[in-house]
Order: sequence, then C-alpha cells, then structure tokens
Amino acid sequence: MARELLTQCHECGLLQRNPRLPPGAAARCTRCGCTLHRNRPDSLDRTLAWTIAGIILFIVANSFPFLSFQMQGQTTETTLATGVKDLYEQGLWELAAVVLFTSILAPGMQLVLLMTVLIPLKLERLPRGFPTLFRYVRTLAPWGMMDVFMLGILVSVVKLADMATIVPGISLFAFGALIFVLAGAQAALDPDIVWSRVPVPAAAYRPPRAADEILSCTACELVVPIRAAAVAHGRPRCPRCGDPLHRRKPDSVQRTWALVIAAIICYVPANTLPIMSVTSLGQTQSDTIMSGVVFLLHHGMWPLAVIVFVASVFVPLLKIIILIFLLISLQLRSSWRPRDRTRLYRITEAVGRWSMVDIYVVTILVALVRLGNLASIEAGPGAVFFAAVVVITIFAAMSFDPRLIWDTWEQENDRSGKPRAA
Repeated sequence: MARELLTQCHECGLLQRNPRLPPGAAARCTRCGCTLHRNRPDSLDRTLAWTIAGIILFIVANSFPFLSFQMQGQTTETTLATGVKDLYEQGLWELAAVVLFTSILAPGMQLVLLMTVLIPLKLERLPRGFPTLFRYVRTLAPWGMMDVFMLGILVSVVKLADMATIVPGISLFAFGALIFVLAGAQAALDPDIVWSRVPVPAAAYRPPRAADEILSCTACELVVPIRAAAVAHGRPRCPRCGDPLHRRKPDSVQRTWALVIAAIICYVPANTLPIMSVTSLGQTQSDTIMSGVVFLLHHGMWPLAVIVFVASVFVPLLKIIILIFLLISLQLRSSWRPRDRTRLYRITEAVGRWSMVDIYVVTILVALVRLGNLASIEAGPGAVFFAAVVVITIFAAMSFDPRLIWDTWEQENDRSGKPRAA
C-alpha cells in the first residue's frame, strides 16, 4: 500500500515523514539509518499462504518421530517434546520451560495468532481484541528459535556420529521446511497494512500539530499528541491498539544494569560447571561448554567448533560488554558517535538468540541417548545457568532504550548551538 506516514524512529526518536514507497522499497531513518518501513507487495495474501503451510508443517513436525538413535541393537526414538519431558523428569524444570517455549510454544502460538488475525482481515471483519492479538504476534517473534534448534541438531549429530547411527524421521524434514516457511511469513508481513485496518476513534485521537508534544506507540507506531492519548489508571494509552505510551522506556538504565549484573553472575558458573554428563559402558564423563568445543576440534569439525564457541562463549560475553559500554556512556552523558553506538545496540538485539544452540544440543542428546549404563546423557547445572544468561541478556537488550543515546547528543547540540556529526 503506497502511502505517506508520519512516524517516530524507535531507535533515535526522530520524527519524520516517510515518502510513498514503490513495491519492495524500504524507508530508513535519516539520522540513525534504522529501517522504518518496507512496502511488501501482496502482504496479506502471501503471509496467509505461508501461515497455512506453516501450521500444516508444525502439526507434522510435532506428531511423528524426529530422530532415532541406534546403538548395539537398541533403538531410541524421540519427538520434539521428548527432550523437554526428560529435562523435566531430571528436575530441571526451568530449562525444560525455556526449551518448550522457544522451540515449540512460541512458533506455534505465532502461527495460530497470525491465522486468527489474517483471516478476519481477508473477510474485512475485525474480531474483539484484534489489536491485542496482533501485538502478541510481534512480541513472540524474537522468541521463536527453530533455526537455532536446527543448528543444535547438526552439532548433536556430529557428537553422536562415532557412537551410534542417527536416523532422521519425517518430523525432522517437516521441521526444516517449517523454519523457511515461518521466515517467509515474517518477511511477507507488513505490519503497517494490518494496523491501517484498525480504526482509530475520532473522539480519542487527532493528528499531531507542529507545536504538539508527542508520544509514539512502540506496538503500532501511531504518533499521538499527549493530550489526545487516552488515559487509563493515570497512564496514557494508544487510542488505536491500547498499548501504554511512554516517552522513553520506564527506568531503562536501572533495569538494564540489574539484568546485566544478573547475567554476569550467571556467566561464570555457566562456563565452569558441567553442562551435561555422558555415561558410556558404565563410565561417566562431565562436559563443559569449552570441552564440547575441544571435542569438535579433535574430531576435525573446526567449522562447527568455531560456530559453537562464537555462539556459546563469545556472543554472550560480547552482549554483556556492549551493554556495559552503552550504559556507562549514558551515565557519563557522552555524545560520542551516537550512530555507531546505535549500531552496537542492534548487534545485541540480533545475535543473542544464537547462544541457545548449546542448550538445544543438550536437550537433543538427553532425549536420544537413554540406554542406561550402556549409554545415557543427563543435563548438568551449567545448562541452567547458561540458559539464564541467554534469557537475561535478551531481556537486557529489550529493556535498553537507544533513544537515550540521542537525547544526550541533542542536548549537547542545543548547548553548543552547532550541529555535530552523528
């Protein structure tokens, strides 16, 4: 849909008008370079087609055997949920909950919610609670980690290749196809088209004027004059989707510091305690994250070793260091290179989910290798701490508000009276 849209960049806070976009084109923030909008042609039809295909594949992926483990005449079959069940039975319910949510519930709920939203749109009917349903679609998107799970499968197969025979099941192929289908649905979806179909009550909203102080909804991106924002329980809310409106994320610096400190505390035991224990022919060996990397190197699988090291050791530490740097720069009221610091923030948002690969490796191995003293694998306490690091750093990146970087830069410009390079 070609249209001109008033929007506020969610990374630097600059209010700007986006031009009418030709199909496939994108509008970027003129100050920080953030992608504001993309014109995705035939968005609703394409997204609905991808979603229907995804639901079919999701049912298949969760209904049949996923992998089979064959060793000395004994066979173990596993489904997607088997590892979650085994982790729970081992007393690691926290780890089981994280794996269940990120590998099964989040992708499944996202597909169901997309279907619930798109079919009424095609029928030109909006169900009750439509804005809330679509907000949940966007909220769940970062937590669906099927692509990371597939990398975990690859690492697991390499680890077990010398021990036994691994036979893929029909669910594995459906799961692999589902990764691409869900990615296609997310790429085809144009949120602006969806939100443009939601009526805004005329009594609760008027377009902003030049002198107005404004708030921007982080869910539907509607720019709202403060006086026009509906107030519930003393808090302004978006008149279109009902989401709370804030000039900046509440207590962003304090919350991010608390989460970063918690991640640092968990990072040490995550890398020193055993992430899993392997029993083979009555002998038990405990593995940490680094010993798993060494195992892959000794078996000549250096590309996988590099991937696991980067995802499981380097990336969590990098996120923590970047967030600490950004927080300190804010508290020192630095106006140094705001555009580059915004890019650093984007890195923390993009890479954090890939650290889950080791957790998925443990889950798959626990589910597959269940042959008593002959061969069995149990998750260790390090896996719980490592999952905590991954989840906490994701929340830390979400709680950080990059617009604070640009607030300091703007204040410095106002004092000097001279524009400075971003």
